[in-house]
Amino acid sequence: MSKTNILQVEYNSIKEPLILPEYGRNIYLMVQYAKSVADKEERAAYINSIVELMYQMAPQNKNVEDIKTRLWNHIYEIADYDLDVMPPNGIVPTPAAKKHIPERIGYPKSESKLRHYGNNVKRLINKALEMEDEVKRDGMVHCIGAYMKLAFRTWNREHFVTDEVIKSDIKTLSDGKLSLEEDAVIENLKPAITNRRNINS
Repeated sequence: MSKTNILQVEYNSIKEPLILPEYGRNIYLMVQYAKSVADKEERAAYINSIVELMYQMAPQNKNVEDIKTRLWNHIYEIADYDLDVMPPNGIVPTPAAKKHIPERIGYPKSESKLRHYGNNVKRLINKALEMEDEVKRDGMVHCIGAYMKLAFRTWNREHFVTDEVIKSDIKTLSDGKLSLEEDAVIENLKPAITNRRNINS
């Protein structure tokens, strides 16, 4: 995922009901953006980053059998099965293959220092701190920054948030242990627009 790429997706004023609400609207919006990425390799890399975020958001499920396969099934369901990306196991999830409602993945509630980012951000920060590979850790921090930027705008749409604010908040949440380069550009995620005016529940 390019550090300098600015993601352009317009705000959707009519919020659709979430298919799997436990992942939150920001994950849903990131999946919707991924569907619009034309380059196949870039799209695959972005989806893999989202799966990793979903994985790190629920540490208590790490020992669940085939957790990554379940996450890929869920991400396809969130994308309404319209996602041209091959899962690691080589099996593309389909509606026909879904024989029952998938078991939900639990997400514990906790307080964060900056609550408008949501309960998952601190957990993701902690995971990044555990990463020994510097390149992977840097990529994770950039991904977290994009997630935080979207969460901030979802929380308060009337105020613009700068990259400097996000970088400062990353330092705060990580107790000064994580940072982004001064010239780093954080992806600018925005919700997608839809023409549907009537949404059935």
